[in-house]
Amino acid sequence: MADSSFDIVSKLDRQEADNALNQAVKEIAQRYDFKNTGALIKWSGELGIEIEANADERALAVLDVFKDKLIKRGISLKSLESDEPRQSGKDVKISARFTDGIDQEQAKKVSKLIRDEGPKGAKVQIQGDELRVSSKKRDDLQEIIALVKGADLDFAVQFTNYR
Repeated sequence: MADSSFDIVSKLDRQEADNALNQAVKEIAQRYDFKNTGALIKWSGELGIEIEANADERALAVLDVFKDKLIKRGISLKSLESDEPRQSGKDVKISARFTDGIDQEQAKKVSKLIRDEGPKGAKVQIQGDELRVSSKKRDDLQEIIALVKGADLDFAVQFTNYR
């Protein structure tokens, strides 16, 4: 019998992130507390977000609105990194960016977690920016998924190619 396997990845669903951003833009345009504050949020490159407002509190409030929309769209906040508000002329700006992929350090951390606490028959391979986990028993794979979901990792994970 062939081994069953699945991949552990950290990918951003760009369409859902775009939908969340568009919803945040609509809410900011409609809310009374954002009227005449110059508050805006927009894409800055492929994975970057730029937030602008006339005060620190307003810029942070825009970020909170965006985070709310991300949560409602099922995107983990662990995939969003934001900087501190910075003064830019008379406006305040916040830069944020999404992380995509699992780097070597994070992959080693997850691999070690599975080897130490997971079922004995499971094998883990690091393949670029994702991990392939395989085992003879499907129950072991279910146990590993539960283990990784329960672990307090500092990045978002998804499970794909379960076969």
